[in-house]
Amino acid sequence: MGSENRTPVIIPLPEPRLEHSETSLNRVAGDAALAGAGMPQAAGLVPEQWLDRLADELSEQAWLELDLSARLPDGLLPALLNEVRILERTDAMSRAGIGRGADRVKDRSVRRDKISWLDGYTEPQARLFEFLNQLMAGLNQRLFLGLKRYEAHYATYQPGDFYKRHLDSFRGRASRMISLVLYLNDDWRLEDGGELQVFTTSDEPQPLGLVRPEAGRAVLFLSEEVPHEVLPARRTRYSIACWFRQDEVPLPL
Repeated sequence: MGSENRTPVIIPLPEPRLEHSETSLNRVAGDAALAGAGMPQAAGLVPEQWLDRLADELSEQAWLELDLSARLPDGLLPALLNEVRILERTDAMSRAGIGRGADRVKDRSVRRDKISWLDGYTEPQARLFEFLNQLMAGLNQRLFLGLKRYEAHYATYQPGDFYKRHLDSFRGRASRMISLVLYLNDDWRLEDGGELQVFTTSDEPQPLGLVRPEAGRAVLFLSEEVPHEVLPARRTRYSIACWFRQDEVPLPL
């Protein structure tokens, strides 16, 4: 499917990314599968019963761990991993910051990953967006959150990188409502570190869960309610972070 027939769900402000033309993509990727040669469609991979369970668990405990390997099209996870590795090798990722717009700062004592925003122009991103569209619609129907759009970026953590405990959205802002983190790492071992540590939602958060960043594993949680952190990685760690939002117009990144 060519980019001329797609309308991206979101249009984040410009960040370093893969070139959009099909010719450029094929040249950079060196992989026909990455350019969309026969990659299965995402339609039908979000069954109603599965969405019911997600909504129930989010309502009851504010977060849950998922295995999305069977929910995503065959070949999508390695294609996304290939893409983020290209971005990393070509220095197309930028140092992540904290906050938005004029309040944005880059504090390496809090956060050390690099990111690149997804825009849906490449075939792997388009397939992922189809899945995210279905997920957003299903959660809206069940939880009545008024979600209107989402934004997502790749994140790379080099050995020693981390992200200290934080919330994805300030309470009461009604922007980011649900967070989804999808991991892309093959053969991740216990000694590789880099787990996502989830904390209780109390005034004095206590460790609640630990998620290993294995390929296909994901975490879904309420953005304003669930404190979490990324523990230091001991090998390069790749993921995609996505936020489902109630606001309609992207804010300055």
